[in-house]
Amino acid sequence: LLCFSDPRTDPWPLVHSPLPVTLLFAFYLFVVALGPYYMRKWKPLKLRGLLIAYNITMMTLSSYMFYEFLVTSVLGDYSYLCQPVDYSRSELGMRMARVCWWFFFSKVIELLDTVFFILRKKQEQVTFLHVYHHGTMLFNWWSGVKYVPGGQAFFIGMLNSFVHIFMYGYYALASLGPQMHCYLWWKRYLTIMQLCQFVAIAAHSSYNLFTECPFPDGFNTAVFLYILSLIALFLHFYYRTYTRGKQ
Repeated sequence: LLCFSDPRTDPWPLVHSPLPVTLLFAFYLFVVALGPYYMRKWKPLKLRGLLIAYNITMMTLSSYMFYEFLVTSVLGDYSYLCQPVDYSRSELGMRMARVCWWFFFSKVIELLDTVFFILRKKQEQVTFLHVYHHGTMLFNWWSGVKYVPGGQAFFIGMLNSFVHIFMYGYYALASLGPQMHCYLWWKRYLTIMQLCQFVAIAAHSSYNLFTECPFPDGFNTAVFLYILSLIALFLHFYYRTYTRGKQ
């Protein structure tokens, strides 16, 4: 994809080598494969207090990242059509690189979503879409932080952080107990918001494949193809959950 890593982010935690994230992903798959087998002897764990704290923490982190992406892009007068990476050590360049790292690290933390499902014996939630999305985002943003921490990539992180504010807000309400279910009628609209996000990212990434922009075409191509896979999987989820389910 690219030949040279960004010397600014290379020494940061988990960035220098692909080995740590590869081992983490291997351990994640190990938990997904064998976790339900070991949990069969145990009753489902409730984890109510832990889930409330976790979801509020993730909602707060998503809010912080969205703020950083938005403010840094506004202060740096970023273009939504074509934005090269600022590889300088300027204050704004480093600020954008740092929030890109935090976004990558949030994908490491989000692997706990799956662990909590398994511990609560909510195995039906651990679908191919769930595992594929969590696992691939880990590698996608590792490569983003290592090679292009900023530039066009800021738009993806900003949109995803915004959507995750609502997503983890939904999970936080759901973790309060069954009495909150009457306030969770908007789950369908959360899925629609996720789909709109993917369509916006696909349009954003594909635009620069047909224009002259000093941002790597390889990265935009990889993002575009990956987003198409997510659109297909989420459309299938939407149909299965909201359309076929009602029929």
